[in-house]
Amino acid sequence: MAGQVASGSRSGLRSALPLLLPAYLWLTVAIFLPLSAMVFFSFMTELPLSGKAWSFTLDNYTTFFSQGLYLTLLLASLRLGLEVTLWCVVIGYPAAYVLAKVLKGRSREAIFLLVILPFWSNGLVRIFSWAMVLREGGILDTALNAVLPFKINIDLMYSYPAVIIGLVHSYVPYMVLTCYLTLQAIDDSLIEAGRSLGASRLQMLKRVIVPLSMPGLIAGAALIFVPVVGSFMEPRILGGRTGTFYGTVIEDQFVAVFNWPLGAALSFILLAVVLVILAVVAPVLKRAA
Repeated sequence: MAGQVASGSRSGLRSALPLLLPAYLWLTVAIFLPLSAMVFFSFMTELPLSGKAWSFTLDNYTTFFSQGLYLTLLLASLRLGLEVTLWCVVIGYPAAYVLAKVLKGRSREAIFLLVILPFWSNGLVRIFSWAMVLREGGILDTALNAVLPFKINIDLMYSYPAVIIGLVHSYVPYMVLTCYLTLQAIDDSLIEAGRSLGASRLQMLKRVIVPLSMPGLIAGAALIFVPVVGSFMEPRILGGRTGTFYGTVIEDQFVAVFNWPLGAALSFILLAVVLVILAVVAPVLKRAA
């Protein structure tokens, strides 16, 4: 019996191999080969493309530990990722619940369309749109002064809140979509049964809805936290001098300074830190899910 099962699994793998091969070939070419090249660059003194003599070294990694600035920026980026993820949960989870359990028909389709609308525009367009809204004399400033009887000055550009607003706007759809899928899968009869037994809305939310939708929350949090920690466009444009984070420093190494070895080393240190955080939190999240 065991031999038949093994032979059946091998035959199934052979039949599925032609379907899997294009995807794994694309992953190899588009992900693993560039990452391998970056690992190689991170241990070099000079970039081979520059024509200068190079050798292998660990100085690019020791630079992170010898200069406290990089650790400070990494901690600031981790804090930024946590705050943006928290705001996305606060904004996205109620919106996902309304889409999944309250709205029906065309109204749901219309709101759902508004949720995914940011994906239809370029990221730079979204960021510069917020710059026009948040700057002094911008859309928000003009609209409020047209309504209020007194004059106010709204100038959030080049500030930490502006970076938070831009990042939340970019990533909150991920939280809405992942939570919507898990909330929609919850059987309405469970909610009705709890209400019929005398449970309040808060009790239903705490004991039934949130635990059953936890996989969507976890998936959305991971999809938001990981890219936000290394983000550089929103902090660069909306934050100005206050938008210097770990991701912007990595971008400078590649674009401005042309120090690819140090940029690659800083990138892999960030990757290692994120993987460690996910590995530490994974058991707790698995029990919660």
